Amino acid sequence: MSKVSPQRLFFLIIDFIVISFLIFDFGFFMYEKFRTHKLIIISILIVILLATNIYRYLVHKDRTRKILSLTYATIFGAVILLSFFLYIFASEQALEAYLIKIKPFIEGALLLYLVMRLSILMRYLYSVYFNPAILFVGSFFIFDLLGAFLLMLPKATTVGDIAFIDAFFTSTSAVCVTGLAVLDTSTDFTVFGQGVILFLIQLGGLGILTFTSFFAYFFKGGSSFKETLYVKDYVASETLKDALKFAMNIVLFTFSLEAVGAIFIYLSIEDLSKIEHPIFFSVFHSISAFCNAGFSNIGDGLFNENLRFDYPFQWVIMLLVIVGGLGYNIIFNFYNYVKIYILNLFNKEHKKYLVRLLTLNSKIVMATTVILLVAGFAFFYFSEGNNTLSEHQTVFGKVTATAFQSVTPRTAGFNTIDYSNLTMPSLLFVILLMWIGGSPGSTAGGIKTSTFALATLNIFNIARNRRRIEIGTRSISNATLNRAFAIVSISLITIGIAILLLLFFEPGRDLISIAFEAFSAYSTVGLSLNVTPYLSYPSKIVIAVVMFIGRIGMLNILIGVLRQMNNQFYEYPKENILIN
Repeated sequence: MSKVSPQRLFFLIIDFIVISFLIFDFGFFMYEKFRTHKLIIISILIVILLATNIYRYLVHKDRTRKILSLTYATIFGAVILLSFFLYIFASEQALEAYLIKIKPFIEGALLLYLVMRLSILMRYLYSVYFNPAILFVGSFFIFDLLGAFLLMLPKATTVGDIAFIDAFFTSTSAVCVTGLAVLDTSTDFTVFGQGVILFLIQLGGLGILTFTSFFAYFFKGGSSFKETLYVKDYVASETLKDALKFAMNIVLFTFSLEAVGAIFIYLSIEDLSKIEHPIFFSVFHSISAFCNAGFSNIGDGLFNENLRFDYPFQWVIMLLVIVGGLGYNIIFNFYNYVKIYILNLFNKEHKKYLVRLLTLNSKIVMATTVILLVAGFAFFYFSEGNNTLSEHQTVFGKVTATAFQSVTPRTAGFNTIDYSNLTMPSLLFVILLMWIGGSPGSTAGGIKTSTFALATLNIFNIARNRRRIEIGTRSISNATLNRAFAIVSISLITIGIAILLLLFFEPGRDLISIAFEAFSAYSTVGLSLNVTPYLSYPSKIVIAVVMFIGRIGMLNILIGVLRQMNNQFYEYPKENILIN
């Protein structure tokens, strides 16, 4: 076992002090007499980190380590320089008032430092353990536990200490971008607690490997072959060459779209005076919508009387949900197609061919998504027009409310109606939409649109006695079909077991409420028939496990545990098995 060098031990101690201080600062209430001392300590920490990273830059001979140390030093140096200018222009203020003014900048720099250090830790794990599926599952579980710990801090809640199972359930729901909640996000959690939930949603929506790989690549430069393989598997990149670049594009695209979404949400709110912290509200709902999480930091969620009839706001939410549910591969593929198509209009002499630029995967996903949206709209318009949608009097209002119900059951989890008042046919249709979910490689859950499309096409293919599925001039591989049916089977088995367990632990509940809850948890939707807050302790564990499996994918877990190199150079005689 190699010894830790004194220099490395020193930096580990510094990291531990920074983490401890931030937890102490954000998570615990402080007496007024300690406030000045706390502000002085945090200022000293910044100076120490600046000095240590300048030293590391001068000492290290490795280029990537020098770049990383220089990045750290630049961040802390910029904060100190900014603090110096604020001191010059406000030199007559008391020391405490001055420190309070610069505190947000210092805390922001320390948080960024910790995120970067976390990225380096993930990069180290890439190099010592090579099993993408296991590392992916393990990272989600670790962040579930860390999120639960942060949500149990005194400053995170308004109700005092909360049970570990409630904190773990909320953390799991956020990381798995589900939205099921045993506590009221708007009233039971403080702004700090809501901020923790929002960070977990962003982390889970982007994918922990994508998020940390972005920071490791961006701030450290370059990537190892193993790390590229990890990211390639997670972001579904077809080549190794552009896997890390694709991951960076995903993060930048996500942040940019969420920022634009937050601006439009802010502008679409009819009465800002009725919204507490409107800027934070806009950012929270933009991230929650794009990540298909369904969390809301306002009482009653989008069913709130101030938002239920705010139709422009609902359209912004719907657009964010749809884009997030399509997936990055589809969005980027369509973007490249449209870009080249427009360039060809202005550059007719050097046209680029559009043949096969739009992939078959994109066509299947888009076609299935459009069919589900149109079918959902038509179904809810006729089935709920005189029921839950009857309170929307105008044509625009009824169209908006109907479209919203068609969009959100496919893993978004927002609601502008009371789902407990839906008719039985509507409930069953919502369960179908939840089970199908969004598109592969997106922030959505479910079995995915492409899986549902292939399973449906294969039914007709078998009925026509055809050996393979052919679409246009392309055929679907048997490996893809096998994976699709494996996903369908595993989903139904998992949901079935969950329903049986919930019926056992919740004997007073009816079957439809339990089935609705199980499908919602597995597909990471977040809709509920008012069951989640009243679940027993064992039922909360069952739902948390189902949310985790739904987000990770049981097939991914099995692949990580059981996959072996396929070296079978033989084939046994085939024999038919009776099916029906």
